[in-house]
Amino acid sequence: MEQRRLGATGLWVSRLALGTMTWGRDTDEDDASSQLKAFIEAGGTLIDTADVYVDGESERIVGRLLQGVVRRDDVIVATKAVSRRGQDRDRDASRRHLLNALDASLERLQTSYVDLWQLHAWDPRTPIEETLAALDTAVTSGRARYVGISNYSGWQTAKAATWQKAWPGRAPIVSTQVEYSLLQRGIEREVVPAALDLGIGILPWSPLGRGVLTGKYRSGTPADSRGASPDYQRFVAPYLDDRSTRIVGSVMTAADGLGVSPLAVALAWVRDQPGVVAPVVGARTAGQLKGSLAVDDVTLPAEIRDALDDVSG
Repeated sequence: MEQRRLGATGLWVSRLALGTMTWGRDTDEDDASSQLKAFIEAGGTLIDTADVYVDGESERIVGRLLQGVVRRDDVIVATKAVSRRGQDRDRDASRRHLLNALDASLERLQTSYVDLWQLHAWDPRTPIEETLAALDTAVTSGRARYVGISNYSGWQTAKAATWQKAWPGRAPIVSTQVEYSLLQRGIEREVVPAALDLGIGILPWSPLGRGVLTGKYRSGTPADSRGASPDYQRFVAPYLDDRSTRIVGSVMTAADGLGVSPLAVALAWVRDQPGVVAPVVGARTAGQLKGSLAVDDVTLPAEIRDALDDVSG
């Protein structure tokens, strides 16, 4: 698998990242182990998790697999903090919460450091200088090698990154993880230009449009799909509209013409957008993941990219 530079750093990562949001709920540890082995064998290096995924169980599984399935030095481990489950305050980017959360993540991951530590969301009630100072502490203490952001708007991205650049010694923002797909191109207005200007690598989450771009929902909602799951029904529903149907139809037409899957077309499109480093792909099983890994050999012709841009723009 091709390796790409993460933002304006010397760190190179695989151009696909392995997402682990469902590990410990929809994906048991045996399937997670099979996924990780397949990912590493394909040349993948970047593994993404978060402290709130399945109440920390995702990190625990990653931590156990780092002890036996792969060597810690062979992977780039990324996790996140800020979000709080079951609390009155659903976001807490205070210095206290962030550093406590990082220590708890390291314990679950069974490692002394993470390669990339990301702020999971913007917290409007905590001064940004306090939040960013916690990132500096994480890096200078050796608990994180690099730091990034997630789900920040354009102005939030620019404010955070510029603050960190304003004084020597602060930990630079090197990545931003945001939703990006043929069904969700909103980041192109402000986030992408900010990221390109500031040397920030883009890590798209849900690059398959929450699963809709695979074409599985064209004839209804399959009983075993996320759209039928109580945990994910509301997550998928916004993309089951007429606009999405038109875009999915174009993706399937392109797939038929190229002799590849709709998944391959949708994933290759976002993977090769300006500023994108590594789309985050998740799967319930190793078999599903292999469909994403096979896209490494797929490059869309310019005329197909242009047609998809037109129908989804």
